[in-house]
Formats: sequence, C-alpha cells, structure tokens
Amino acid sequence: MDRTRTIGALAAHDVEMRVSCGAYWQLLLSALAAQGWHPEGIEYPATDGEGRRLAGDRWPKSWSLLGVARVRRTGDGDGSLRRLRETAAARRTNRGPYGASGIGTDVLAELTGPSAGAAAGAPVAVTHLRGETERRAFGNFVARHGGRDFSHDAAWRETFAYLRPNASAAALRGDGFTLEQLFGPMSAARHHLLRTALAPRTMRVLRFAGYPGLLASQLAAIVRRTPAVTVMHFLADEPSGADMVRAGARLADYWLRATHAGLALHPVSVVVQHDDVRAALAERFGLRGRVFFVARLGHPTAQFPATPRHREAAAHLRL
Repeated sequence: MDRTRTIGALAAHDVEMRVSCGAYWQLLLSALAAQGWHPEGIEYPATDGEGRRLAGDRWPKSWSLLGVARVRRTGDGDGSLRRLRETAAARRTNRGPYGASGIGTDVLAELTGPSAGAAAGAPVAVTHLRGETERRAFGNFVARHGGRDFSHDAAWRETFAYLRPNASAAALRGDGFTLEQLFGPMSAARHHLLRTALAPRTMRVLRFAGYPGLLASQLAAIVRRTPAVTVMHFLADEPSGADMVRAGARLADYWLRATHAGLALHPVSVVVQHDDVRAALAERFGLRGRVFFVARLGHPTAQFPATPRHREAAAHLRL
C-alpha cells in the first residue's frame, strides 16, 4: 500500500484501502495461475517492521507490504487468461437503474461459491437482502443516513478532491471520477450547476437547507427499486490486516462472477464508512462481525464508463 496516496478523513478508509489492495492481489494471482504460476505459500506480515524485513532494502520507503506470495510454474496454464482479462475490464461500478427482474437463487449460490487464490477461506460472510420488506427497510436506512458524507466536512472535501472536471482530465490524472460516472449523462448546464452545488464551500451552506438529505432520498429511491442488495462482513468484529486483504480478494472474486453473469454492482459505501451508521446497519439486519461492503446488485439497464486507472505500472515493478 502506497502511503503517499492514502486517504484518511475517516478511520474506515484504512479498511477500504486494504480491501482494495486485496482485490488487486486476487486479480494478480488469478492472472498468474491462468498462465501456469501457482502460489505455494502466501504470507501476510503483521507489522510494517515484519513487512520491511520480508521486502528488503530495495522496497520503496513509502510502501507498506501487505502480502507476499511464493509462486512456482507448474504448467502452461489453463487458457483462462483471456476470459479473466475481458471480465476484469468489464467490471465497473454502475450507478444507473437496474432491471426489475429478480436474481435466481442458483445465480446467488454461484456468486458465493468457494474461491481460490488469496480468496480461499477468507473470513468473510455474504448476506443478500432480497425480500421486498428487507429492501424497503434498507432503502429507508439509506434515506436516513445516506447524507452523512455530504455533511461531514473533512470526508466530503477529500472525496470532492477526486472529482475531475471531465473525462479527459480524469484520464490524464489516472484516477478520480467525473459527475457523469456518478449521475450518468447530463447537459453542460446541469454539469456546471451540480459541480457548483457539490463544492465543499457550497455544501457547507446547503447542508443547513437539507441538501444532503435530498441527495440521500434520491439514492434511497434507486436502492428501493434494486432487486437485491449484497452485504459482505468479516466474521470478526476486529479483523486483522491479513483479514482485510483476504476480504478484498473475496470481493474481487464475487464481483468478477457477478460481471460474468451479466450483473452489475453499485457500492453504497456511506453506510459502512461511519462507525455509528455501520453499527446501526448491523443491528438492524442482524449481521455479525464488521460490515465492510454493501452494494446494489442487479441487471444494468445502461452502461457506465470505466473509472480511470494509473497506467505506469512498470515504474512500480521491482525484480
């Protein structure tokens, strides 16, 4: 984990970043396995000091080592690399409306089946909220708490810093997102108005007029029309760093399977980023352990653009 690029307005962000690294970890190990390279052992250092000892002197000082895999080539692979590449490229957050058709229990069973690689045996449980009563209750919960990010000054300033003015700027920076990736296509006038309204300085004023609550109600409305909600939670209340990385691997596996099945996911992160809201969510729906991921799940009715990613990967490789 590159500490020069971490975010920290909320304590939960550390969990999110380790989970994100775990998702990449699973993709990396899956790509290696598809080419015949299989892990013989995986280690997760418990401290930065242990990670430094494993990494050696050539490791960048701003990086925290999260995991080490020892791999051995056992063959030419199983030919699944192309499918993995195509599915990984198609995997993206889709915030648009989802179709009204339900998701079969056989499909959900496939999404939650046993995983390989770093995701094998991850200490994670998956709960699906599918019934109309559950989904309505979750929508009401979002309506009540979904404006928290907008009313939390430090958290919203940190988020807004990654809102790029257009797709070209996002591609040039290699990170962040645009308003279109959040709300779909819009006119230039609406784009300007919405960007102005969401600016932290404006939001400090609009929050007194109930604007965060309005945004929360709009999110809740689309949540209520979603055929299923996916909830992932650790089996423990206080997961270790290794648990977080392995949970990210499990999440990547789940998302890839969902994408291959023609489904889309839209994380509703606000309900897990604030300690009191997350605790209330677990109590309301009887979820054991710490919840770390909640998302809408369904068949997309429109395509959303991919989020920009850094391309200079070669600069970070060490041999």
